[in-house]
Amino acid sequence: MEGLIAVSVARLQKDDYSDEQRSAALGVIFGVDNQLVRDGTYLLAEVDGALVGCGAWSQRSNPFGCDNVPGKDDSLLNPAKDPVRMRGFFIHPDWSRRGIGSSILRECEARAMAAGYRRAELTSTLTGIALYLAHGYRIDSRYEIPMAGGIPLPVAPMSKSFSGT
Repeated sequence: MEGLIAVSVARLQKDDYSDEQRSAALGVIFGVDNQLVRDGTYLLAEVDGALVGCGAWSQRSNPFGCDNVPGKDDSLLNPAKDPVRMRGFFIHPDWSRRGIGSSILRECEARAMAAGYRRAELTSTLTGIALYLAHGYRIDSRYEIPMAGGIPLPVAPMSKSFSGT
């Protein structure tokens, strides 16, 4: 997954973030959260055995980032009162705009609803906003994540209530 994430960030986020921002975010903000892998909530999309996309639904408090994100909080959420976290969506550039991200997102939402969650939250990159808006998420605010060297990473927290739950 790390290779997929690196190529996705390098090519798909180049119009939204500088080389400096993308480089600072890799391995801290953009990367694999192995707790989600252990939880079995990270979903992968493959075509002919090649990894073309990934994304996760998280029952953990941490809103974004990988294993190295400062202040990582792996405490469990309560589906009766907390929103599920949608996390770590990356698509291989050769497979972007083909519905892979949408398919992963729909499956993550279905699994989260089956686990009892009624709402979802995520922290979107600028690049991902259009995907989430198309699936009924709303932008709650915008802010910048401070990274090493004082480099800011603009993001947009978003949320959605699930219908029928």
